[in-house]
Amino acid sequence: MNKKKILTISDHPLAPSGVGTQTKYVIEALLKTGRYQVVSLGGAVKHDDYTPRKTQQWQDDWVIYPVDGYSNQEQLRLFLRNERPDVVWFMTDPRFWGWMWQIDHEIRSLCPLVYYHVWDNYPLPKYNKKWYLSNDAICTISKVTDDIVANVTPEVERYYVPHAVDVNVFKKLPAADMMNSKIQTLGSESKDKFVFLWNNRNARRKQSGSLLFWFKEFLDKVGHEAACLIMHTDPKDPNGQDLTEIIKEVGLTDGQVLLSTNKYPPEHLAIMYNIADCTVNISDAEGFGLATLESLSCQTPIIATMTGGLQEQVTNGEEWFGIGLEPASKAIIGSQEIPWIYEDRLNGADVVAALTKMYEMSKEERDHLGERGHQHVLMNYNFEKFQARWVEIIDGICETHGSWDDRKNYQAWKFTEIK
Repeated sequence: MNKKKILTISDHPLAPSGVGTQTKYVIEALLKTGRYQVVSLGGAVKHDDYTPRKTQQWQDDWVIYPVDGYSNQEQLRLFLRNERPDVVWFMTDPRFWGWMWQIDHEIRSLCPLVYYHVWDNYPLPKYNKKWYLSNDAICTISKVTDDIVANVTPEVERYYVPHAVDVNVFKKLPAADMMNSKIQTLGSESKDKFVFLWNNRNARRKQSGSLLFWFKEFLDKVGHEAACLIMHTDPKDPNGQDLTEIIKEVGLTDGQVLLSTNKYPPEHLAIMYNIADCTVNISDAEGFGLATLESLSCQTPIIATMTGGLQEQVTNGEEWFGIGLEPASKAIIGSQEIPWIYEDRLNGADVVAALTKMYEMSKEERDHLGERGHQHVLMNYNFEKFQARWVEIIDGICETHGSWDDRKNYQAWKFTEIK
């Protein structure tokens, strides 16, 4: 049987980033069918070695080529000719893909382009329309993103496919195992301490510095021995703030804040969610926010900004699985690439109040939130359904659009009346 070949371009699919993790999940779903091969261009990380890699499980069916950035036009042309993929699948923020969409006519004359789209907020980004039209299909990660694509380019083939987590990995641990892990991580004197977890990249929109200042205000209210904050991130990330200096400035150097800087496999992250009593994400813009979904899968409730994909995690519209924080203001920001988008800014007093409310809840109340959140994950972000959906989508695109000698539904030219 001749297997279909998919060329993926994204964060390195073996990297721990949200984009990398979701890419790996999609690839594995396709490979499990036995009907696909995958060639991956793995970017967005610094490579010490550019040798192509194969996994032990999939061998020749999955080859990963390390690339700088997300590749470039000449490199992509080379891969297209050498690999002859049936579909080019790519994922992340559209600002990274202008170089590829500039040659979409070259790519799409050979095979379809399928974009797994990330977008954080309104107003409708009408300036993206030319980019959306450069794809054969757009798959959207959140209800916000889906509504945006539907309104900006209703003519483009579109599929809503929210992220998912593997509940066999991200699951609640037995109480004894959780307590042993907590003591090993925080020390025996901290077994009764309330633990907040913040698992994000230390980037500007993640509001890491603000969280530290507001966490200090919270501790001033409840006592500095009562709780701690684990920040799983790079405190010196050049795209973020110097968290080490902020921790010193606000006087949280006596164990109130613990920095976790190692790159951990999913199984270890699951332990961290179990140690925590609550996971926090106060980003001012968030396409999805995978850490909060992983937390809910482990039955740990969340505090989250009502922005982007976070708002559909913290509530299903009827029940709450943590505390949702409404923005105190919506600031229009932008750049030369992105003329306008909302930043959903929080009021510090609201964040402190949410931390306090979660801390003062009974364990039974928090457990109830976590249990309902887990059911929310199973119902709306089901891992098996996610994988089956991707197979269904790619099967359909291969059948409907074809590639190379049997390419269909693409016309590289159009008639325009000139007045």
